[in-house]
Amino acid sequence: MSAPLSAAPAPQTPPRSAREVRVARAPRGLPVPGDFTVERAPLPAPGPGQLLVRNSHFLVFPGLRTLLGGETDGVPLPPLRAGDTLFGPAVGEVVAAPDGAGARPGDTVRHLLGWRDWALVPADQCEVLDGTLPDPVAYLAQGSSAYGALTRLAPVRPGDTVLVTGAAGAVGSLAGQIARLLGAGRVLGSTGSPWKAERLTAELGYDAVVPRGQGRFADRLAEAAPDGIDVLLDTVGGEQLAAAVGAARQGARFALVGALSGQLAADRAGGSAPAAIDSYRLVVKGVSVRGYAGGDHPEVEAEWTERFGAWLRAGEIRFPHTTVGGIGRAPHVLPELIAGRHFGAAIVEP
Repeated sequence: MSAPLSAAPAPQTPPRSAREVRVARAPRGLPVPGDFTVERAPLPAPGPGQLLVRNSHFLVFPGLRTLLGGETDGVPLPPLRAGDTLFGPAVGEVVAAPDGAGARPGDTVRHLLGWRDWALVPADQCEVLDGTLPDPVAYLAQGSSAYGALTRLAPVRPGDTVLVTGAAGAVGSLAGQIARLLGAGRVLGSTGSPWKAERLTAELGYDAVVPRGQGRFADRLAEAAPDGIDVLLDTVGGEQLAAAVGAARQGARFALVGALSGQLAADRAGGSAPAAIDSYRLVVKGVSVRGYAGGDHPEVEAEWTERFGAWLRAGEIRFPHTTVGGIGRAPHVLPELIAGRHFGAAIVEP
């Protein structure tokens, strides 16, 4: 394992207030920048068991749409109401820490109090980064669910044809690469953007991209995979899941890690994604369909981090992401992400 990321801490004088992004009003349909506001909040000195962290980067993830819509039944995160500060994965530097906190000034940590430039974080909710990944920002990658799904629920076998829906998203842009490294013979992805399709094949090793929004998706999939698919890593659901059922080979394995077709629908609140699929074909083809929940596989995160770090250092995988500078731009990033304007993960550098 690599040496810790922390070095001799540089003295810093914390400000008396921090900037944070709050919900200004409940979104009507899909969120727009005006639903959020950047405000200043007092930044007291850390109390017992607290770390003062200067955030360097935080992740913008589409699941916030569900939290804003309030349909959080079964979701292990609280809803977001007007006046609440947004949250999510972040990395940053510890500036102040009490004795015995498990972290010290200068350490780089990961925590869930993103969407602000400074954060007071309970020490037991911070992970000190140990340098397993060569760049701290890579700790915000959303590859753990894809890796877990492709090794636990729908294990990739040598020569498999794998379809990844939503291939240009934070999960999908890593999933195709992971499938290849696990032995897939052919990797297909879906996207609704021609420029994203070009990047998927030119940069991330996808063999073909199935376009969305150009006629029936099932027809386009049949053209790209005339012999069918063995594995589905699905982040979308809806029409694309239904088409994958039609393309399934005997004994195909489906792993569902997202349902963006419903989650990001303007006429829904983010907590449902109905899909009509051919259950008869599931039966006669012996297709397994399983949803991936990280909490069911607690060992995956550490395993993924080790393999991800080794693959990054060997140049065998890329971490596709778009970095947006300035917390003042943060209210625009979630609507942009939902609109499909970013490739890979969307990260704010406050």
